[in-house]
Amino acid sequence: MDVEKMQEVKEEIMNAVLEEFQDKGLKFTMDDIARHVGMSKKTLYEIFRDKDTLFDEMVAHTFSKIKEEERKVLDNPELSIVEKIRKIMIVLPGRYENLNVKQIALLEQKYPKVYRQIQKRLESDWEPTIALLREGMEAGQIRRISIPVLKAMIEGTIGQFFSTDVLSGETVSYAQALEDMMDIIMHGIEA
Repeated sequence: MDVEKMQEVKEEIMNAVLEEFQDKGLKFTMDDIARHVGMSKKTLYEIFRDKDTLFDEMVAHTFSKIKEEERKVLDNPELSIVEKIRKIMIVLPGRYENLNVKQIALLEQKYPKVYRQIQKRLESDWEPTIALLREGMEAGQIRRISIPVLKAMIEGTIGQFFSTDVLSGETVSYAQALEDMMDIIMHGIEA
């Protein structure tokens, strides 16, 4: 299989993993994925040796999609600096907006290596966002703030979304929770 075809197959598998994860959480099987994409389980195992490897690839794939969406925000000349800051902090590829956060919390118990990879990715690659924040402060469009404190607040909030059931009792989606978080950060709690 050539490289381009392999990328297409992996993309199809990643889409299947996302759908199965949404439907069944961590209980989906390699059989489910193989059936979903219409390939034999043997072929799937030739591409991904086990479910751990599949999850590792899914994390890399997800964050790659997030970075693509971030780039679109940064390169959009129609957005102001403030709009870019707001969007870039909570960017999610379209298929991930209804992410089942409760299932991500379960990753910590069943697949701790994958969960640590997610945490590491959330804490890294903030350079474009930091540059945008500095640009906003220099332009006087946002007030001077401690960027490390803001970063810790956002990482901490997202971590709470993942590691607690703070969203499970609510009818608030993960995407809406991110919007609400940014609204509070950008406008505070004053009436």
